[in-house]
Amino acid sequence: MGAYFIGAHELLGWVDGLRESTRIIGPVAKRQRFVFAELESAAQLRLDYDVTILPPKKVFFPPKQQILAFDSERVSDCIDPVPTVLLGVHFYDVKGLDMTDFLMRERYEDWNYLAQREATTIVASSVQSVAPRAFWGSIGAHVRPQGHDAMLTKVSEGYVLETRTPKGERLAGLERFRHATDDEVAGAERVNAAVMDQCSQLMPYDSKEIATKVRESFGNEELWDDLAMDCFSCGSCNIVCPTCYCFDVRDSWNVDQTSGQRTRYWDACLTREFAAVTMAGGQKENFREHHASRFRHRFMRKAAYLHDKLGGPACTGCGRCAAACTANIADPVRVINTIMGVTL
Repeated sequence: MGAYFIGAHELLGWVDGLRESTRIIGPVAKRQRFVFAELESAAQLRLDYDVTILPPKKVFFPPKQQILAFDSERVSDCIDPVPTVLLGVHFYDVKGLDMTDFLMRERYEDWNYLAQREATTIVASSVQSVAPRAFWGSIGAHVRPQGHDAMLTKVSEGYVLETRTPKGERLAGLERFRHATDDEVAGAERVNAAVMDQCSQLMPYDSKEIATKVRESFGNEELWDDLAMDCFSCGSCNIVCPTCYCFDVRDSWNVDQTSGQRTRYWDACLTREFAAVTMAGGQKENFREHHASRFRHRFMRKAAYLHDKLGGPACTGCGRCAAACTANIADPVRVINTIMGVTL
C-alpha cells in the first residue's frame, strides 16, 4: 500500500472532502472530555484528544440496538449498514476492535455487528496526548493492532498517512497529495514508537505470567474481598470497556399487541442482576451474589480466561475503567500489581 504526506493546512480540507461522499465519525470535544461522533464539520475533529469517554466499538455495537421487528405475519432483521469512515482511532482502541471482531465472528457470526464493521474504513491516528490513567505502553505490548485500513501520524510539518488495505487506499482525495518520502515514513515510525514510553502507569509483567498468577488467585477469597471492598456494583467499568461485549435482549410490544421489536442493550457483569437466573416456582438464584465474586470474574475474563484465545490479555490499557470507577478501585494496574505481589 502507499504512504502520503498531508500538509498541516491540508488536513481539514481533505476531511471535509471525505464528508461529501460518506459519513465521517471522529473524536470531538464534549465539555472537558472527548467522544466519537459524526462530524458536522472538519473543524470539529480533535486528533489531539487523550481518550474518549466510550470506545469506538459503539459505532458497530451501539449501547441500544434494534435487531428485529415483528408482527403477526413476519419477522425482519434491522441490519442497515451505512458506508462510514471512522477517523482518528488510537492504536489501543484498534486492538480492542480486533478482539471484538474475533469474538463476534467466533462460532456464530454476529451480523448485527459485522455488517457495519465491514462497511467502515478505519483510519487510525497517532497518540498526541496521553490519558492520565492509561497504561497501554506496558500491557499486551506484543499484540499488534491489525484492524485499521490506514494510519495517520502527526509529524513536524503535517501528517503521514500510510494505507494498510485496499479500503484505505480507496479513501477519496488521496490523489491530491504527494507520496511521502522514506525519511518521512521513518519519522512517523519514530513518533509512534516514542509515545509508548509516555504512560505514567506501568504494569511491568509478561501477559502470560499475569494470566497464570491471576488464575491461581481464584480461590483466595480474602484477597478478592479486599480488592473489591468498596465496589458499588455500578457496572461503569464494563460500560466504558473497549473489549466488553455482553448484552441483554428484550422484546417490546406495540399497542396493537401483534407487532413489536427485539432490542439488545449493553450489559455489565459487575451489576448484581447480571448473574441472576429464574428457577421453577418463581424462585431466583444468583450465582455471583457477592460483589467480590463479580469483581473477580471481571479480572479473570480480562487477564486469564480469554488470554489464550486472543493471544494476549482482553485489556488494551486505555484506562477508561479506572477513570470511570466511582470508588476508584477498578484500575487494572492496582489490581494486577497487587495480585502479582501476593504469595499464593
